[in-house]
Amino acid sequence: MKVFKKGRYRVRFAQDAADILAAQRLRFRTFRGEESGVDIDDFDRSCIHVLIEEERTDALVCCYRLMPFRTGSEIGTSYSAQYYGLDALTDYPGPMVEMGRFCIDPAYRDPDILRIAWGAMVRYVDEHGVEMLFGCSSFHGTESETYLDAFDLLRERHLAPKRWLPRVKAPRVFPFGQRLKKPDLKKAMKGMPPLLRTYLLMGGWVSDHAVVDSDMNTLHVFTGLEIKGISPVRQRLLRASAL
Repeated sequence: MKVFKKGRYRVRFAQDAADILAAQRLRFRTFRGEESGVDIDDFDRSCIHVLIEEERTDALVCCYRLMPFRTGSEIGTSYSAQYYGLDALTDYPGPMVEMGRFCIDPAYRDPDILRIAWGAMVRYVDEHGVEMLFGCSSFHGTESETYLDAFDLLRERHLAPKRWLPRVKAPRVFPFGQRLKKPDLKKAMKGMPPLLRTYLLMGGWVSDHAVVDSDMNTLHVFTGLEIKGISPVRQRLLRASAL
């Protein structure tokens, strides 16, 4: 993907160690709520890092990383496979990409940033023939009671197809797929993380349980999106964000 500009922002791949360090620092500030430190793991070395910068100031406002896989047979080496039993997806025949560590600088509340981030993803998907996106979508905090309506909505409308459904692997999970309560839609959407909300709008689906990640202070769900399942109208809107 070549550098492209949209409004106030430009999008590019990280080119060197300094670029990756900038992303790791933004991740730390966003995920840990502290100014000084880096969020780093062994997967960073295997990933493509996408940077969205404010062109006027060169400030990094958003970043995420991509890990490509030729087919589902390689999914066992993904970040998500640490937490979810993904055997059902090993037979997936087409190219896949795991998107992870997505974050937006809390100081920037411009909704265009999320749209441009997805536009960049669409460019990558188109250029590489990707057929499925997947990753972990996180809720802040580890108290499931905060998000019960959101989880009830996921259970009611957005569970993975049975043929792809991830299994429990992590030691601590919240099995919301076993709940039977009807969600309050207003509360559900208010509690839904913006990234996950976008996945769902495009036809994405989730695991039937959330993993309790005490280290990152999150609850996260496995999220998948088959590109062929995105409606033509939604595809056109996404591609418009990448022009």
